[in-house]
Amino acid sequence: MKYSHILSEVMATPWAIRPEKLNAIMAFLRLKSEGINLTADDVALVKQQPREPYLLEASGEMEAEGQPGTASRSRAGAVAVLPLFGTILHRIGTLSEFSGGTSTERFTGWLRAALADDGVSSVVIDVDSPGGTVTGVPELGDEIYKARDSKPIIAVANGQAASAAYWLASQASEFVASPSSEVGSIGVFAAHEDISKAAEREGVRVTLVSAGKYKTEANPFEPLSDEARTALQSKVNDYYARFTKAVARGRGVTVAAVQSGFGEGRMVSADKAKSDGMIDRIATLDQTLRRLGARQGVRKLPESFRAEQVTTAPKLPSAAMRRREHELSLYQ
Repeated sequence: MKYSHILSEVMATPWAIRPEKLNAIMAFLRLKSEGINLTADDVALVKQQPREPYLLEASGEMEAEGQPGTASRSRAGAVAVLPLFGTILHRIGTLSEFSGGTSTERFTGWLRAALADDGVSSVVIDVDSPGGTVTGVPELGDEIYKARDSKPIIAVANGQAASAAYWLASQASEFVASPSSEVGSIGVFAAHEDISKAAEREGVRVTLVSAGKYKTEANPFEPLSDEARTALQSKVNDYYARFTKAVARGRGVTVAAVQSGFGEGRMVSADKAKSDGMIDRIATLDQTLRRLGARQGVRKLPESFRAEQVTTAPKLPSAAMRRREHELSLYQ
């Protein structure tokens, strides 16, 4: 019962993630709640290690369109490669133990540093993510979309670009997917777990004393009421509308085209994504970097790319996340 509040809060939070990934996170939380110690190998099965951004020197020459091996001149400068890996969260806190991933707040710092660096001519977002929470994603999506006015922003699905990851990648100047990658899973969901029967079997009866009509609605100690279900559905619908509107803007199509196509919540192959207009081209990350004139070898990462060195703090709403992290800490 110790982790019941954590489980409830995680499930009720609107997620833009592949359901199977959230199921894996929930399974680990349940094991933890039952007092089962997890080995490093157990955690490694579901946790994706965070990556750091890096710079590649560029030759100032780009491969000519459709003509590998030939080149045309472009503005000289480095290519900044920003990883968007693992579960996307606004801040990497309690859940990082189980999922790893990328912080939208930290990624915003990387992007701003790349835009401010005169030595960077283009930005590549290396994407391999099942998605994550919706907190911070709309704001980061807006940052990526606006960055297109400053420098070329190329997103590359390098494995999977699912849900929140697709939301973000679709805002780039160009969206590329490697031949074996999948993209999509456009949708939002939340869940409610009723543990009242389990508590009853353990001889536990929970009484909630509260003020405020809806303060304890959707709590895990009783079935979900119709009123609470309606409120939760409304929240999910709102985020879905924002999700599809952002994708439509980024891909230059109508909202109806996104909602009635683009996989309708399913992941699709690179070939289908290309034919449906979900991506611009099929190519690997290496092919994309070569097309941008990037040379082999890594240039040292400037201190300005480290999130704590970015002087302009990302203006992302954090009250909900701070509240959640506080609530989770009470039960650790």
